[in-house]
Amino acid sequence: MSHLEERLEHDLNEIRDHIARMGADVEQALQGAFHALEKNDDKLAFKTVLSDLPINRHMRQIDRLCHAFIAVHLPSAGHLRLISSVIRANIILERIGDYAVTIAREAVQLGDVPEGYMSSELKKVSTEAISILSEAISSFNSSNAERARHAITMAKQVEHEMDGIYAELLDSGDAEGGCKRDTMIYLILFSQLKRVADQAKNLAEEAIFVETGESKKPKVYRILFLDEDNSCLGPMAAQIAEKSFHDRGQFSTGGIRAADSLDANMVAFMQGRGFNLADTTPHAADTSREALSDYHVIIGLNQKVMKAVDKIPFRTSALNWMKLDVPTEENQEAWETLYKNLALQIRELMELLRGDEAA
Repeated sequence: MSHLEERLEHDLNEIRDHIARMGADVEQALQGAFHALEKNDDKLAFKTVLSDLPINRHMRQIDRLCHAFIAVHLPSAGHLRLISSVIRANIILERIGDYAVTIAREAVQLGDVPEGYMSSELKKVSTEAISILSEAISSFNSSNAERARHAITMAKQVEHEMDGIYAELLDSGDAEGGCKRDTMIYLILFSQLKRVADQAKNLAEEAIFVETGESKKPKVYRILFLDEDNSCLGPMAAQIAEKSFHDRGQFSTGGIRAADSLDANMVAFMQGRGFNLADTTPHAADTSREALSDYHVIIGLNQKVMKAVDKIPFRTSALNWMKLDVPTEENQEAWETLYKNLALQIRELMELLRGDEAA
């Protein structure tokens, strides 16, 4: 091994050691934050808060080492993948350290040991979040794509669990006449846990990139077009979106109620544009909060629609496209105006969600 190769390997090992130590410190901080929460231990909570300072110093040192490595060695291929991933992992771990600080501070504000449902759910989700983080850190340190994929699967499970927890917290707040102080603190705590799982998933994706070169796949957004009777606007919007963005989104449609049949004029217009609605029939959507939580975005296609939805899930966004006039007769120009209006708003939505990738 030449002197330059020895220097390169030495510098790589130094970076790996620093990121491993930072990962261990972040994991310890997260564990400390939840032990402080479970035991109402203010001393441990404040110790956890202050432990973020060494984590921040780690971050700055790793950042300097990575930029120095690039300047000295001009890396390519595998070495460049590793350094670019370390830079991103460095930011991810620093953020998780910040989440641990927030959890510790909220533990002090709570002032009591969590009890009942909150206690069991916090213990369950915190254990899962710390396990995901541990698996992600190990997969990154060892460049193990298989372990990284396991961490990603675990993180997705936590994401689904959070929907029910958020609903329970919001419902309890409604029952009490508005979110009380403790309810708000629990919302913050679970939100930080969700972020830990999300960031751990990002770290695992970096581990996969280091070993295989596979980049993170763009997110596919699930979108529901919700109309009054599902005879016209919803099916029309879903067809337009599917044609233009079939590989960038998953599009569904439903109504508050279901008409007996599709609007004949809409069908004729869409068929004239090459769309096939032969297998499309109006149907009512399940507007329960549990069912709507499957969607990233709900589009209400007239004002009455969103008023009929009882609860918008915590992680779902709802938009209302109100200025959509359905022609009352076979007026080609009016249908063309409606089509262009829908197409424009769909494109703007997809560009907002996916950026330039939507084009």
